[in-house]
Amino acid sequence: MLREGQTSVIRREDYAPPAYLIDTVDLCFDLDPAKTRVLNRMRVRRNPDVPAQPLRLDGEELNLARVLVNGAGTSFKLEGNQLVLESLPEGPEPFELEIFTTCAPAKNTQLSGLYVSEGTFFTQCEAEGFRRITYFLDRPDVMASYTVTLRADRAQYPVLLSNGNLVEQGELEGGRHFARWVDPHRKPCYLFALVAGKLVAREQRIVSRLGKEHLLQIYVRAGDLDKTEHAMNSLMAAIAWDEVRFGLSLDLERFMIVATSDFNMGAMENKGLNIFNTKYVLANPATATDTDYAHIESVVAHEYFHNWTGNRVTCRDWFQLSLKEGLTVYRDQEFSQDMAGSPSARAVRRIEDVRVLRTLQFAEDSGPMAHPVRPDQYLEINNFYTVTVYEKGAELVRMMHTLVGTEGFAAGMKLYFERHDGQAVTVDDFAAAIADANPDSELARRLPQFMRWYSQAGTPHVSAETHFDPAARRWTLKLSQSCPPTPGQPHKEPFVIPVRLALFDRDGQPLPLRVSADAGAAAETTGEAAPLERLLVLTEREQTFHFDGLDAPPVPSLLRGFSAPIVLDFDYTDEELLILLAHDSDPFNRWEAAQRLVTRRALDFIRSDAEAKDAKVLDPATLEALRSVLRHPALDAAFKELVLTLPAETWLAEQLDVVDPQRVHAVREAMREQLALDLHHDWVWAWEQHRDNGAYRPDARSAGRRALAGMALTMLCVAARETGDVVWPGKTYQRVKDATNMTDRFHALSALVTAGHALAEPALQHFYAMFRHEPLVIDKWFALQAGAPDRGGDVLPLVRQLMQHPDFNLRNPNRARSLIFSYCNANPGAFHRADAAGYVFWSERVLELDAINPQVAARLARALERWKKLAEPWRSAAREAIARVAAKPDLSNDVREVVTRALAD
Repeated sequence: MLREGQTSVIRREDYAPPAYLIDTVDLCFDLDPAKTRVLNRMRVRRNPDVPAQPLRLDGEELNLARVLVNGAGTSFKLEGNQLVLESLPEGPEPFELEIFTTCAPAKNTQLSGLYVSEGTFFTQCEAEGFRRITYFLDRPDVMASYTVTLRADRAQYPVLLSNGNLVEQGELEGGRHFARWVDPHRKPCYLFALVAGKLVAREQRIVSRLGKEHLLQIYVRAGDLDKTEHAMNSLMAAIAWDEVRFGLSLDLERFMIVATSDFNMGAMENKGLNIFNTKYVLANPATATDTDYAHIESVVAHEYFHNWTGNRVTCRDWFQLSLKEGLTVYRDQEFSQDMAGSPSARAVRRIEDVRVLRTLQFAEDSGPMAHPVRPDQYLEINNFYTVTVYEKGAELVRMMHTLVGTEGFAAGMKLYFERHDGQAVTVDDFAAAIADANPDSELARRLPQFMRWYSQAGTPHVSAETHFDPAARRWTLKLSQSCPPTPGQPHKEPFVIPVRLALFDRDGQPLPLRVSADAGAAAETTGEAAPLERLLVLTEREQTFHFDGLDAPPVPSLLRGFSAPIVLDFDYTDEELLILLAHDSDPFNRWEAAQRLVTRRALDFIRSDAEAKDAKVLDPATLEALRSVLRHPALDAAFKELVLTLPAETWLAEQLDVVDPQRVHAVREAMREQLALDLHHDWVWAWEQHRDNGAYRPDARSAGRRALAGMALTMLCVAARETGDVVWPGKTYQRVKDATNMTDRFHALSALVTAGHALAEPALQHFYAMFRHEPLVIDKWFALQAGAPDRGGDVLPLVRQLMQHPDFNLRNPNRARSLIFSYCNANPGAFHRADAAGYVFWSERVLELDAINPQVAARLARALERWKKLAEPWRSAAREAIARVAAKPDLSNDVREVVTRALAD
């Protein structure tokens, strides 16, 4: 497989089994930052199912010193980045292959393979980093048993870790020592890991439901140990949950997590030795927000759940990435909802997940990088670690769960592991297991059609039309589905789409759902004979459902719980949306009603010629409905905060055919100011009622109260900017100084920055002085300034200035994301400047990062992939910036794929 300069794509249809299999791997590392020696002894055999051919091993940036076959020298050649061996023993018997190489971890700025971060060795091998450590069959369907010996200077690297169980350790001459690790489970090389350095560990011993004892360890740098309690608690909760929910137990003597500040991703599920970005491990009340606590709980669970859904059963090839990622995201979402506790808190988690999907994944589905959940081809696999593979993939698993029920899904998971434990398989194998365990389900009956979700890109649109016949007391619902063209897929076949439905009368009371005997389409009944909710399954381009026994046209609550990842096109009246907002028993659709109302007002105003400054975008009825939610005595604070959060500028832009980003920004700012001023007394009430929560606890209820208090403080500061009030900004500045936890402190700082108050600058200085030695907190400090509302074009000069700050380091992905990504990807009002200066900055940073870390550069490159939707002059300026990047001759494959697809017609 070509790497450097590769211009050909890899296609799923070209998959072929490996010509050779590797049974065992014995790796010995002599660790040195400048020159690490790697001795790789493998037991290899020919694959009897594949015609005889040379052995081609992948390698990148390696210095090859020796190749032996059965202890003797052999001929070989290097073709590009492959080591090719032709004179190998004939027959089915295994042979010993020994390869000795060296590499330079200290020079590895890509953070892929073996690298050094702050004096400690780490690895990152997914997707194709193992080839940067030794020559190997670097593909996930080659699974082997690993023994790893690490040798290093004891003083510099007292901790030596690798996958599996520690079987031996001891002293060596010259102040060196060694550790030998054996992984009892076969694995692909992308799950290999090693860590060596000066680290300390929090340890916890647990006993599983099977009665086995396990050692849990979280390794961090000295000084960070007090920030690991929440991560350990999250790990123990995930282990217990997986045992109860799916009967899956920890299968190693020990399970280790190691945190590093230099990491391209959030975390990596290497078997038994998970390597994490510090962002998803370190937390205490003084330095981490409620959001940080929630993310740590989710990511720790996600990586642990991979131990079964990804490690014990892995991907046959990288096209099957969602086999492990979509399934495991679904599992971590279910875990987080269960950990939230109350039904309302569970609903908040669900809404937050859907908001990410609709804001990011729906945009990806309608852009040049649109691809199926199982892609058909790629140039660089790192570009397909996307919200489509992860979040949309999770929604496909959730639909399977919906179609077979909770017990049926559990039975399908059990069958999946019975069939495929220890194997590298496909998404088809997973779906077949769920369907075969539920032969009478809608999924089993329509499995080939359901699999279109994996093969067809794009977000389906479902249009709903209704008709009421008063004489027959019958209400008719016609659902029609379509899916827009995407690159390479101009036409789409119908999907299997589960649509949950309830009906309400005009007083907000739920109505029994009686399906007409001549409905002509299957409708699954949940509950009693006349339930209050039904699951409709749309399988044709058009289907009609009839409901009898109704005295008046009902208000439909469609797609309850977001039962499918679609766009629902239904022309709700304002009155109907207000009824759902006030009375719907489904929290998601209650939130959705508010989103539709506010989005409708915003889009109407954006499309008009009215001046946005000081405009009244929201009508009195919508404002009153939002006030009612804010004041509602029975609703959780977290839910209120979600309902009162305005749709993102990116979401509003996606609803438009042609986007004037400055117009979108101005209208959203006008809505925020209107909410701040017109609900001023309500915000004062919300602040007073929710500001005090006693000693810090990261539970859902307390976090929700803090979130609503933080929103109230922001609104009060925004209102103060318009009225000239000095009291609320003064109180807010004082809270920056006196808050007892990071959540409250950062809410206050954000309120001043968002409002653009003069006190923002001294508050930022005070905050920096307090936390200058806390890297994750300083990431927040950078991000807040880069994401601030743009007033007079002041954000870009500030970002350029912050790039010269002593604490800014472009080589650190977290720091680059905190400043550059926060500006280019998350601050459209500041980024899309009429003078194109934002685009010039973007092109400079993409090229600068590409020379250091192509994975990070490619993610930044996607900030302009939706340039074709922009109005002039932004459209031409954006295209020119993308073309400038594309013209660089030595561009990485990572960035080349993104910009080439962006420029394609």
